Amino acid sequence: MTDTATELSRSATFWELIARRAALTPDATVLIQAAEDPAADRRLTFGELRDRAERVAAGLHGMGVRPGTVVAWQLPTRIETVLLSAALARIGAVQSPVIPFYRDREAGFALRESRAEYFAVPGVWRGFDHPAMARRLGARGVFEAYDVLPDGDPRDLPAPPASGTGVRWIYWTSGTTSDPKGVLHTDRSLIAGGSCLAHALRPTAADIGSVAFPYAHIGGPDYLVMLLLYGFPAVLFEKFAMPDALAGYRRHGVTVAGGSTAFYSMFLTEQRKDPGTKLIPTLRLLAGGGAPKPPEIYHAVVRELGCQLTHGYGMTEVPMITMGAPDDTPDHLATTEGRPPEGMSIRITTPDGTPLPPDTDGEVRLRGEAVCRGYLDRDLSAEVFDRDGYLITGDLGHLTGDGYLVLTGRSKDVIIRKGENISAKEIEDLLHRLPGVADVAVIGLPDPERGERVCAVVEQTRGTEPLTLAQVSAYLRAQGLATHKLPEQLELPDALPRNEALRKVLKYRLRARYS
Repeated sequence: MTDTATELSRSATFWELIARRAALTPDATVLIQAAEDPAADRRLTFGELRDRAERVAAGLHGMGVRPGTVVAWQLPTRIETVLLSAALARIGAVQSPVIPFYRDREAGFALRESRAEYFAVPGVWRGFDHPAMARRLGARGVFEAYDVLPDGDPRDLPAPPASGTGVRWIYWTSGTTSDPKGVLHTDRSLIAGGSCLAHALRPTAADIGSVAFPYAHIGGPDYLVMLLLYGFPAVLFEKFAMPDALAGYRRHGVTVAGGSTAFYSMFLTEQRKDPGTKLIPTLRLLAGGGAPKPPEIYHAVVRELGCQLTHGYGMTEVPMITMGAPDDTPDHLATTEGRPPEGMSIRITTPDGTPLPPDTDGEVRLRGEAVCRGYLDRDLSAEVFDRDGYLITGDLGHLTGDGYLVLTGRSKDVIIRKGENISAKEIEDLLHRLPGVADVAVIGLPDPERGERVCAVVEQTRGTEPLTLAQVSAYLRAQGLATHKLPEQLELPDALPRNEALRKVLKYRLRARYS
């Protein structure tokens, strides 16, 4: 990193980082809101981010938000969302971001488990009535924060938090259980994660970034930290859909884009419509993570889009673990997840924690400042850290002799679709209640656009009419399952394959059969 970025990365708190960047380059743009009508595009400078966030913080303080108050927010990728989050950081509240397309099941669980005292929603957004859902869930302190934010006099605010080591963020991830897990982060762990990303990508003040994924994702603050460290802006897309979003990328001269494997595929699809014209003339780098990246995707991006592709490895518990660097070799960029930055220790072990040598597959375990502080559920926290303080990721892989990480599989039964973790068990538990279902296995299958797609394999009771995918989807929607978790493929074998001992369903056979 540059000397300035290195110094800024030492900021004790999220708010200190915002304030220090604003003092350095107050008039430089940090956020650009891309609208369908170019005349409606909006900009926010680093100085305005600090000043307006303080006014929002004062308004929240007037509502009763104090240091340590838990505030959940379920908001789309907008300037106002970043301002609200920054305001909560100024107060020292504990914020619990909820992905905006989560529905009653996931949002309700997050509100209950976090014991949120306030809940910020966008109103009716993309046809869904969020305030009505909040009422159904009995949420406390509900307020809308789409166009208008709380406002007050910053002189009424107490001093900002001095320490960044207390838990101030609760992010939600679905793992192998049917319910989400509340992941506990500090300001320092998020700053460390963003610093890892910035160190690998090496942006400059001349770059124009982009955020086309939900800001409520752990990648949101990760990306904002990078903007604050290097002083460059990013274009925000409240609604990302191809080819409509391309106008925003071109209009603002985006140089760094990405998100996950699904985004790479979407860009490639559009490029192939007009191979002779570069899709985004200013684009120099695609970067992302969150889903498997086939080597052929890397080569296609470089060859057809005319830019570099760097892919990384992260999770809600550790927002940035490894990242490919623009000057890595093509082989490293195509076949590995990159290298860990300084301060991130990766250990490959046997199941009992014994370290393994390079080029030997084992469990991936992590230790470093970017690692979360555990889970809201203390029992889960006790299970996930080993005796040396390493986080047991549940992923499998190896380190090469020159320090690059190669992932070879997952021990957790998680489907990663477009960068979002989906619990197979959650869907299975719901489908077991559907009349005519004798047994069910939900698996992830390789998909060139999504990374993985959700496939439900259902063994029906004899004599029942064959289910259709439309029926399964309608039932799961009625149960409150989020749209992005709905199966995209349905298979109806006569019987699920099982082992001879405990009659456990053999999912690896299903993956081999239906891939």
